[in-house]
Amino acid sequence: MKIVIVGAGPTGLYTGIALARRGNEVVVVDRDPGPADDDGWERRGVMQFHHPHGFRGQVVDALRVEMPDVLDAVITAGAVPTRIPELGDRIVGMQCRRMTFERVLRRTAATEPGVELRVGHADQVCEDAGRAVGVVVDGERLDADLVVDASGRAGRLGQGRRAPALGGDCGISYVSRQHQLLPDADPGPVNSPIGFGATYPGYQIFVFLHDNRIFSTLITRASTDSDLSQLRDEQAYEAACQAIPGLAAWTGADRSRPITPVLPGGRLHNSYQGQLNAAGDVALPGLIFVGDAVCTTTPTAGRGVATSLLQARRLLELIDEQAPDFEAVSLAFHVWCEANIKPWFEDHVYWDADQTRRWAGGDIDLTRRLPSDVIFTAAEADPSLMELAGPYGGMEALPDSLLAAEPRAREIYASGWRPPVPEGPTRDELAALVLATAGSSVP
Repeated sequence: MKIVIVGAGPTGLYTGIALARRGNEVVVVDRDPGPADDDGWERRGVMQFHHPHGFRGQVVDALRVEMPDVLDAVITAGAVPTRIPELGDRIVGMQCRRMTFERVLRRTAATEPGVELRVGHADQVCEDAGRAVGVVVDGERLDADLVVDASGRAGRLGQGRRAPALGGDCGISYVSRQHQLLPDADPGPVNSPIGFGATYPGYQIFVFLHDNRIFSTLITRASTDSDLSQLRDEQAYEAACQAIPGLAAWTGADRSRPITPVLPGGRLHNSYQGQLNAAGDVALPGLIFVGDAVCTTTPTAGRGVATSLLQARRLLELIDEQAPDFEAVSLAFHVWCEANIKPWFEDHVYWDADQTRRWAGGDIDLTRRLPSDVIFTAAEADPSLMELAGPYGGMEALPDSLLAAEPRAREIYASGWRPPVPEGPTRDELAALVLATAGSSVP
């Protein structure tokens, strides 16, 4: 088959390599020309490219099943497999920058027989007899038996074809920066597979571990918090990192050096959009949407690449089973995503709305269903809850699996227990520091 994939991010590259290894002719189209010869890669139009990513066990599994050589190459490039001692040798994720991960995928695709990487803009889908038969790229028609849209949430190929997307602005913004440990420096504190995290009333901080002794610091806030929006200022961000103990332990001048500017995040969305149009029919047979074109979630939980490659794996299975009946593939893929991907979107919508309410001063609301993060946190008070919270946290069980833990979590919060607030500035103290230092010059 001839297949055109629009979008050369992780989902498009992974899907393209896997389809080519099944004997198909694949063209992957993207506006970005790829990495420069040196270590840089601007990746225009992909705001989140240099922000931290979580590469969960689902990503490792996806590579292991379809392309173990790529998994080996990512590790050779410096990615660190993540293990939890209680689970033995099982790899539950990778510590890696998206740039490193995507560079390896792109290099593999560039040398893969059956894959052509084409730089250009996909202007429109070509139709004939009610099905997709190719795309127009910068005015040139590319014929195809199947078109896969992996261009992301804002991609235009499906504009107006599908039922409107669900979701919207998640109400959370963030700022991050990449750093590298000095040659003889020890790492800072770690309290999770991604690195380190702490939640304060009004904001959260994270340290994401990456490849080659590189890590990202990240501070999240409510999008409406105009004071903390000044964290995008370099002096303000540096002052915040030194004032918050969990970040100071990683970013001290004797431990690491920044290697990027301060990176403000764009508007963050939780979104979900299936394969069907408003009438409930396949939007266009032969045109299948995958990855962020189906689902995006707040990045602080690190689910984006995982949900995208879970989709890609299922799509590959369905193509193997049902091609060339791509209308049947779309319908089956839609049903699968509704059951296995949409719940993660709905989980984030509820979680994010409640978190921003709590950041504004609200207490845990015991009159409503408890959001997942509140149930998960209750395991600090009753570790037996980890039997349910653990699989959810690892994305090995869907969010509804936490319903069995909710009664016990409710009891814990009704008793008056609240998670201890870590040492560090309050939201108001942090805001005052940020406002006092934003725009100041370094002596």
